Amino acid sequence: MAVKKTNYRKTSAYFNTNLYGKFLDVLTPRTITAQGDDTKMTITAAYEYRPDLLAYDLYGDAALWWVFAMRNPNVLKNPIGDFFAGQIILLPKIDTIKSDLGL
Repeated sequence: MAVKKTNYRKTSAYFNTNLYGKFLDVLTPRTITAQGDDTKMTITAAYEYRPDLLAYDLYGDAALWWVFAMRNPNVLKNPIGDFFAGQIILLPKIDTIKSDLGL
């Protein structure tokens, strides 16, 4: 079976993951660079278990929900289940995301 690149958008967590036929290979994680000016945020009840809503409100794209898990790997081991009210996470700036994703 031939290996090829996916057709996922640059904003997708799966953009760097190869395809085998019509199936995704094991995820090739994308990195979000840690910056000294990342913002600390305490997740509120409005965003509990909804990183997609926070991504939309901050970055204008709900598909960037996975950015929080990549930037906070020791806090968000389960990117949805650990996204609860009271949890403190670091938020990367949109410029960092654009740079890291080649946008």
